[in-house]
Amino acid sequence: MKLGSLKEGGRDGTLIVVSRDLSRAVRASGIAATLQQALEDWAATAPRLNALSEDLNAGTAEAAFELDMHALAAPLPRAYEFVDGSAYLPHVARVRRARGAEVPESFYVDPLMYQAVSAGFTGPRDPVKVVSADYGIDLEAEVVIVTDDVPMAVTPEQAAGHIQLVGIVNDVSLRNLIPPELAKGFGFLQSKPRSTLGPVFVTPDELGDAWQDSKVHLPMLTHINGQWFGAPEAGVDMQFNFAQLVAHAAKTRPLSAGTIVGSGTVANEDTALGASCFAEQRTVETLRDGKPSTPFMAFGDRVRIEMLDKAGHSVFGAIEQSIEQQAG
Repeated sequence: MKLGSLKEGGRDGTLIVVSRDLSRAVRASGIAATLQQALEDWAATAPRLNALSEDLNAGTAEAAFELDMHALAAPLPRAYEFVDGSAYLPHVARVRRARGAEVPESFYVDPLMYQAVSAGFTGPRDPVKVVSADYGIDLEAEVVIVTDDVPMAVTPEQAAGHIQLVGIVNDVSLRNLIPPELAKGFGFLQSKPRSTLGPVFVTPDELGDAWQDSKVHLPMLTHINGQWFGAPEAGVDMQFNFAQLVAHAAKTRPLSAGTIVGSGTVANEDTALGASCFAEQRTVETLRDGKPSTPFMAFGDRVRIEMLDKAGHSVFGAIEQSIEQQAG
C-alpha cells in the first residue's frame, strides 16, 4: 500500500491511503489520524490500512478523491528520529580521493551515520528556502525507510523485520558550510537544513522484486531544470543494506516507531549513470579535469527526483521543488 499526508489537521497532517497509480486517495478516518499514530500501533493499523488500500485500488472505497500533489505534506511531516547513513562507498571514495585521502578500512565494515534534522520535513512540492546562495546549495537524492519500534541491539536479520515503509528524500546540504563545521570535530548543524520527503511512503511488498536484501533495486532519477542529471542504480554499490543500517543505529539505543533511516546519496562506480548530488558531479570533474566546472544550485533552479518501476510508473511520486531565497 501507499500512504501520504494532507496539509490539514495540524503539524502532523492527515493520514491518507493513496492508490497504486497515485491518482486517487482516501482519508484513513477511523483507523489513524496521522501516520505517526498508525506506526505506533502498526500491528493493528497496518491490516486495516491495507484493506482500505485494496478497496481504493478496486474503486470501491467510499469518500475517495482525486489526489493533488500540491495538497500533500511530507508523508511523515515530523519524526522522532532521522538518522542518515552514507552507504554508497563509491561516493565516499571519490570525494576522499579528490582531496588526496584514502577510505579507511573501517568504512567497509562499520557504516557512516549522523543524526539529521527530524523536527520537520517539507512537502514534495514545497520550495527549498535558503538565506544565501553562497552557502553552496546542493540536493542529495536518497532512499529512506521507516521503522516501527526497534529494540536495542537487534541483529541485521532482526532489523529487517522492523522496516515497514520505504520512500525517497531530497536531503538538502549547504556544502560551503560543511568544512568549517566538521573542522570543529562535532558534526553537522547549520550545513544540514530540513529535508524534503517524496509524496508517499510504500510498504516493501509494493515494490515487488525491486525490494531484495533490504535494498531498493531501481534507478534514482534526478533532473535539474528539466535536464537529466543522473540515474544511478540504488541496489548497486550499496555497501550496507537498510537492515544493517537500522541495526547500526540501534546498537546502543532502541529506535522509536517512525524513525527514518536514510541511505545516503545514491552513487555507483559507473559515473556514466550520472550523479545524485552536485558534490558528486563536482568531484568527478575534479578527478578528471583537476577542478570542478559545475556550480552548486542557484535561486530559481528546479529539482525533480523520483524512482520509476520497470514499467515506467512512478513508485513514490516525484519530488518537484524550486530553490528560493529566504529573507534573512
